[in-house]
Amino acid sequence: MASDPRLVQLTGCECAELSIPQWQVNAGEGWCVFGRNGSGKQLIDQLLVGDILPRRGEIERFLDPAQIALVSFERQQATYEEEWRLAATDIIPEDEWGTRVAEFLPPARLDDPLIDALNMRHRLQAFYRELSTGESRKLMVLKALLEEARLLICDNPFDSLDQGTVAALNETFSRAVDAGASVVLLLSNRTDIPDWVTQFAAVEGGLMTVFSPGAPEQQRAALERAVSEQTILQPGIPEDSIALESYTAPHIAELNHCVVEYGGRRVLDDVTLHIAPLQHTLVTGENGAGKSTLLGLITGDCLQCFSNDVSVFGHRRGSGESVWEIKRHLGLVSNDLHRRYTVRCDVLSVVCSGFFDSIGVYDVVSEMQIRIAKEWLVAVDMADKASAMFQSLSYGEQRLVLIARAMVKSPLLLVLDEPTQGLDEINRERILGFMSAIEARQHSTLLFVSHREDEFLPLFKQHVHLRLSL
Repeated sequence: MASDPRLVQLTGCECAELSIPQWQVNAGEGWCVFGRNGSGKQLIDQLLVGDILPRRGEIERFLDPAQIALVSFERQQATYEEEWRLAATDIIPEDEWGTRVAEFLPPARLDDPLIDALNMRHRLQAFYRELSTGESRKLMVLKALLEEARLLICDNPFDSLDQGTVAALNETFSRAVDAGASVVLLLSNRTDIPDWVTQFAAVEGGLMTVFSPGAPEQQRAALERAVSEQTILQPGIPEDSIALESYTAPHIAELNHCVVEYGGRRVLDDVTLHIAPLQHTLVTGENGAGKSTLLGLITGDCLQCFSNDVSVFGHRRGSGESVWEIKRHLGLVSNDLHRRYTVRCDVLSVVCSGFFDSIGVYDVVSEMQIRIAKEWLVAVDMADKASAMFQSLSYGEQRLVLIARAMVKSPLLLVLDEPTQGLDEINRERILGFMSAIEARQHSTLLFVSHREDEFLPLFKQHVHLRLSL
């Protein structure tokens, strides 16, 4: 008698903002579930792993819960916060940074070639908190596959990964499906749909539609028809801004022969970078090549900026300059900031915190600052969420709020470290449109990190590509 191919079956399931009339996931299937930010898609993974229960309907699982694995921004965030809590206790020695990468993986599988395929062999002894966002994503996928998960759910897994890793990950997913596992991709950009996917569904307005079985190209066509085209609104950028004409230094930032090392590993080796006003700069490179570290030298988040030749806004780092004077002219969106924004407050407060470069608001906010913050929430189409708690938003919606937070000061230097991570195709185009508008306004200089070739805009006057140091 043939074994039951079903892994999960949902019938008439309804939860707060999502309805799934009928959906069955079988062994050996590759799924794409497409949905935009706020569509309700983010609830699917929680339903599948049992983090939430449907208020109506039935969900049946035909496998052990331990055989279901989830890769998502939220799971990465939870692991990151747990590592910080661990470091704040007496459980580990003071010279330890938490859990090493190898400790997340099955001990008997540390020689597996999959570790090499995803280029993580050289990071096995690194601490989790040392990993870049892309590296921690690869680790979660490695853990799931080496533990032989039968159902792997991945929420926008290709965000923050370099193109080589995306190709390797797709090959890995395809082999897992061929071996009888099922992989469910929750995607927000249609350009991210890989060729190995054969089953399709879409979520819009809180309703999940599963397309009838058929040839993949027919299902792709059905997905295109089901996804409503939306006009990308580009509201006017608020007029309150610092005039770039008042800036007199020849460079916004200068880095000369910079070297950064952590635990004996050289992350940056002899890097020189000069950014003149309006010299919009693109930074690319493999995961772990030091892109975020390079930005940290400029923002001051990498403390080794003081032992290197780094000048920002005409002030040499470590020469007695005011940190807050520098931060006043700098706006930042980064994965690290997103991970650290754990203070519970409403969305409007998060945006207002950009005026004070703080996580949370601890100063009196003026009426003008509140007005500007609200204008930026309109600009990122999040005005209706102003009173919502930041932690209640989806990851992509949180990202939009942090972009508004960075923009409220109309900074002279706007540092964007993969700002479109977690955003759907509509909101991604909105942010890229903002960047073009910022170029036209000529009051901010852009420093932008991205792995996506469709984000390498003509406005960039300088391109820095970093290579991985093993």
